[in-house]
Amino acid sequence: MNPNQPNTPLSIDYLNQITPQGPKRQLFNSRQLVLAGIVGGVLLLAIIGSIISSALGSSKDPIQHLAARLQTTATIASDAQSKLKSTEMRSLNSTLSLNLINTNRDIVAQLAKSNLTLNGLDKTIVASEDGSAMSKRLEDARLNAIYDRTYAREMSYQLETIAALIDQIQASTSDQSLKSFLQTTADNLQPTQKAFADFNAANG
Repeated sequence: MNPNQPNTPLSIDYLNQITPQGPKRQLFNSRQLVLAGIVGGVLLLAIIGSIISSALGSSKDPIQHLAARLQTTATIASDAQSKLKSTEMRSLNSTLSLNLINTNRDIVAQLAKSNLTLNGLDKTIVASEDGSAMSKRLEDARLNAIYDRTYAREMSYQLETIAALIDQIQASTSDQSLKSFLQTTADNLQPTQKAFADFNAANG
């Protein structure tokens, strides 16, 4: 160092320039990014699969409810036949039973499209459509000697719920075969429902 040169502090900028720079740290390296991408992709596929599965499952529920309700209604109608006193009601109920037998036969082909059978319906749905509350009301009516008019009221309402469920399924499907089945079922049951309602109104 030149003894005549004045001592001056080195500038900070100069020191920064001559100091060796370490490698810049990356937040994620390429391997971590690839791994994160794979995990994210798997999660996305799982979510999409769950949504699709849920949608498919929910689309099967109405037809299962209809099948279970039709079976329950047929059972109740069959059980009622010997308990009805009115000739008009026995005739009306006989017509209903025949329609329900045919409908329960024809719905098998519609269920098969969703890989379902009458004996393989969802147990929770079958339990919710078992008609136990209706059966209890009818038994109470029998014990109180008001069976016919109570049966007419109960069956009129039951057929109304079937008609509402048919409307719901028709509005949500583009399957022409299913639409045709539903329309035929509605057309067959509607006059019987009205006859039950009229009987109840006349004898209530």
